[in-house]
Amino acid sequence: MKYQKVVIEALEYELAPVVVSSSDLEARLEPLYRELRIAPGQLQALTGIRERRWWEPGYPLSQGAIMAARKALLSSGIAASDIGALVYTGVCREQFEPATACKVADGLGISGDVAIFDLSNACLGVLNGILDMANRIELGQIKAALVVSCESAREINEVMIAKMLEERNMQHFAHSLATLTGGSGAVAVLLTDGSFGSSAPHRLLGGTTKAAPQHHNLCLWGVGPDGKGGYQQSMATDGVNVMNHGVELGRRTWEAFLPHVGWKAEQVDRVICHQVGSAHQSMILKTLGVPAEKDFTTYEFLGNMGTVSLPLTAALAVERDILLPGDRVAFLGIGSGLNCMMLGIEW
Repeated sequence: MKYQKVVIEALEYELAPVVVSSSDLEARLEPLYRELRIAPGQLQALTGIRERRWWEPGYPLSQGAIMAARKALLSSGIAASDIGALVYTGVCREQFEPATACKVADGLGISGDVAIFDLSNACLGVLNGILDMANRIELGQIKAALVVSCESAREINEVMIAKMLEERNMQHFAHSLATLTGGSGAVAVLLTDGSFGSSAPHRLLGGTTKAAPQHHNLCLWGVGPDGKGGYQQSMATDGVNVMNHGVELGRRTWEAFLPHVGWKAEQVDRVICHQVGSAHQSMILKTLGVPAEKDFTTYEFLGNMGTVSLPLTAALAVERDILLPGDRVAFLGIGSGLNCMMLGIEW
């Protein structure tokens, strides 16, 4: 996947308003901690996450995506009528049918000759959406596209905290720990063919993907019978093996990615990784041979926002003058499945 005509015109976000600290969650789990003799502070110590954000109860996912997309259209000066495709890429969606993208498009006034659909691939959704839209632009099918996402961690956290207090065993706690790292937020990425006169477009050079689907059962989030005639969400993660196999997949992807975009490792100015936690960040950077000072993280105060994490982190890096014009920037994505994707951008 190489591109000559694709630029990122805008990268915008919406932060969820409710700040939830790791100590707040541990206070709710105090009976479990006491019974299992777990010292308070372990959640932050194990993950490096001191707080994350949640939406208010009942907040519509489409609204978060609409807010971020409006910012992208406004900052770029591109009209809703110029959008040729809109894809919603979140793990969290409002219903099975229709696509959440339809509600987002309606909220933005996008209709007519436009492709509107959802795309799902765990935490890689936004990056997959970027490549899908880039292909359409490179082929000359459309001139502009929006990739949007909104993730919510409140609901699954509420469910899993209740289950942990009910189960009260170390194995269930270990498989539920990753759930407690989840945060909430929304993002919008506006891609174009560069014909709209942007003063500082960021050129998408290409991307590389690799997959290890034999590990598809390491992180599971879905719905199942609740034993009372209804259904309930549940989540279970083998955190150790997700990290070990994910990092190995990342190493193989990195080795293929660099020659594909024509870079050497030392020529990469900045990397933006999917935000999992401190252990994952340390291991992936060490394995790839990337100095820590080339990375920028947000997991400490935003947690793991799934598909939103990487692009929102990049947007904050732009605001803080960490991503600068001319930088060679690598987006390093990993998602349960396992799938890995890396994008090269000339900022």
